[in-house]
Amino acid sequence: MNIDIICVGKVKERYLQDAIKEYAKRLSRFCKLNIIEVADEKTPENASEAVNAQIKEKEGERIAKHIKTNAFVIALAIEGKMLTSEQLAAHLEDWGLHGVSHIQLIIGGSLGLDPAILKRANMLLSFSKMTFPHQLMRVILLEQIYRAFKINAHEPYHK
Repeated sequence: MNIDIICVGKVKERYLQDAIKEYAKRLSRFCKLNIIEVADEKTPENASEAVNAQIKEKEGERIAKHIKTNAFVIALAIEGKMLTSEQLAAHLEDWGLHGVSHIQLIIGGSLGLDPAILKRANMLLSFSKMTFPHQLMRVILLEQIYRAFKINAHEPYHK
C-alpha cells in the first residue's frame, strides 16, 4: 500500500523530526510512505476572515497539486469522524481488500484546510475536538497508522 502524508509547512523542532523519522522507519515494513510538504502562508496577527480564507485557498491550491485522482483521500479536520485505533485498523484493512492501494492523508496549516480540499476528500477524520499543532499532528498520525498496521498484523504493540 502507498500512503502519502500531504502537509502544510515544515517541521522545525528536532524532537518531532526524530519521531517522524522513527515512525517512517517502522512503517517501511508495512507500506510505502511518502511525506509531502507544501509551503505555508504567513498569517498576519488579527487577520480578517477574508484574509484567512485567502491563505487557506493558497495552501489548498498547493495541496491539490499533489492529490492523485485514483487515491483515497482523507482530510484531517476537527469536524471529521472520530475513530478508535481498532476502527482505523479495520478501515485500512477493508480499503486494502477493496482495491485501495493509494491513500493520501492531508494535514492543513494553522488555519485548517480549504473547503475545496475538504470537499475533494473521501473521508474527514478527526483525532479530537481539541486543536493540535500541525507539526505534532504528523507524529500522532504516523503513530496511529503504525498502530493500525500492527493491529492488523496481530502484533502486540497496540496494547
